[in-house]
Amino acid sequence: MTLPSEVTGTGAAGRLIGRLNAGIGFVRSLAIYHDPVALYRWRRFYALLLDPGDLVFDVGAHVGTRSRAMRGAGAKVVALEPQAAFAAFLRRTLPRDVTVLEMAAGQTPGATSMAISSRHPTVSTLSNEFVRDGREASGFEHVRWDRRQEVDVVTLDALIARFGLPRYAKIDVEGGEREVLSGLSSPVPLLSVEYLPALPHLALDLAEQLEDMGYSRFNVVAGEGGAFLWDGWRGKAELSAWLGDLPPDALSGDIYARRT
Repeated sequence: MTLPSEVTGTGAAGRLIGRLNAGIGFVRSLAIYHDPVALYRWRRFYALLLDPGDLVFDVGAHVGTRSRAMRGAGAKVVALEPQAAFAAFLRRTLPRDVTVLEMAAGQTPGATSMAISSRHPTVSTLSNEFVRDGREASGFEHVRWDRRQEVDVVTLDALIARFGLPRYAKIDVEGGEREVLSGLSSPVPLLSVEYLPALPHLALDLAEQLEDMGYSRFNVVAGEGGAFLWDGWRGKAELSAWLGDLPPDALSGDIYARRT
């Protein structure tokens, strides 16, 4: 994959600045997402969705809040995180029975180059389109993708062949969700994918893809609230209408999709 020209980081000065920015970004992620209150909300939420012993995939685990919450609800967790510093943090801090893979998920197995935003590592991505669109999106004004990291890629089908069919897969990969879903042919009962109000076309495309894959009922969690927004599951048309009406500065969140 050819990365955008703004991705830099060569030379001694560039490497030093990159390490400084990476440290700032790591601390920023911990401050935002490593929140005991949010962890409690997510653990309570997952306890309603999952049974003890259920297998789950956390694709894009980042600092591991969702992995911790799902493990706290009794699930067996396989966590994927391609950014080296965050994968190392997960291996050190998650319960020992959580499987941590320093990998990305995609449509085909192999290796590729990931665009890293050192100061905003939550938006690091494999998607050139996400970088291109993000530069023009509301709320991304201070984001720069300033370096690259080579990452290994695995498909969800390959994970299923290795670990078994999960009850649930959480997918949060900053514009790469379509490719992750394209690497899945097995009927995972429950999926979630991220939506970003500043980039509504991504979520609208995902809603179409999920429906094509046999997912017909949807619900939404806004932000880190750990609770469904709607009392009941809705159809794809209602989800798409809701996504289309979101203002760009609304909270991002997750779309949950289940098979019937």
